[in-house]
Amino acid sequence: MRLLIVEDEKRLAAALAKGLAAEGFAVDMTHDGLEGLHLATTQDYDLIILDLMLPGVSGYRVCSRLRAAGNTTPILMLTAKDGELDEAEGLDTGADDYLTKPFSYVVLLARVRAVLRRRNRDGCPVVKLGDLTVDPHTRRCFRGEDEVALTAKEFAVLEHLAAHAGQVVSKSEIIEHVWDFAFDGDPNIVEVYISTLRRKIDAPFGRRSISTVRGAGYRLAADGG
Repeated sequence: MRLLIVEDEKRLAAALAKGLAAEGFAVDMTHDGLEGLHLATTQDYDLIILDLMLPGVSGYRVCSRLRAAGNTTPILMLTAKDGELDEAEGLDTGADDYLTKPFSYVVLLARVRAVLRRRNRDGCPVVKLGDLTVDPHTRRCFRGEDEVALTAKEFAVLEHLAAHAGQVVSKSEIIEHVWDFAFDGDPNIVEVYISTLRRKIDAPFGRRSISTVRGAGYRLAADGG
C-alpha cells in the first residue's frame, strides 16, 4: 500500500516515514500543503496522513479541496491543537480520523490500520484464487489451511497483484505502488520479489499462480490460469 505524509515538522515526518516503510508501506512525503495537494491529486494513494497547520495551504483546505473534487482517499488528520471544535471541523471537511499531537507511533500505526480496514471492508475484499487466499485486512496469506509467512514487502507486492487479479500488472506499476515515487534503485528488484513469492506461495504446493507476460508484466490468477 502507498501512503502520503503531508507534515511540516521534518523530523516527525521522517520518523513516521521510516516506521511505516518498515511495516511494508510505500511512503511519499512532503512538508508543504500545496505540494501535498498536488501529489494527492496526481498520484494514487491508499491513505493520506495530513497535518492541520501547513505552509502554503492548511490541512483543512487540502482535505476539503480533495473531497470537493471527488477524491475519496482516506485521510488521517494530525494537529497540535486539542479541542472538540478542531476535531469536528477536521471531520466535517472529510477527514476519516483525527489524531492530536503529541502521539505515540504505536497509536498512529493502529489508527492507520483501522482506517485502512474500514476502507478495505468497502472496497478491498479478501481475494480468493483457487486455494490461495490474500487478506488485506489482516495482511495474511493462505494456501488452503496453510498460512504462508511473508515479509511486509512480499505481502505488499502480492497484495497489489491480488487487487488486480487476472490482469497484467507492469513492473513500473508495482514499483510505483509498493515502493514510492522517489525510488531510484534497480527496477529488477521486482523480479526478485516475484521469484520469492513463487517459491513461497506456488512451488511448495505445486501451483503456478503468478505468470510472466513477456514485455508486459505479471498476472496473478488461480494456478496460472
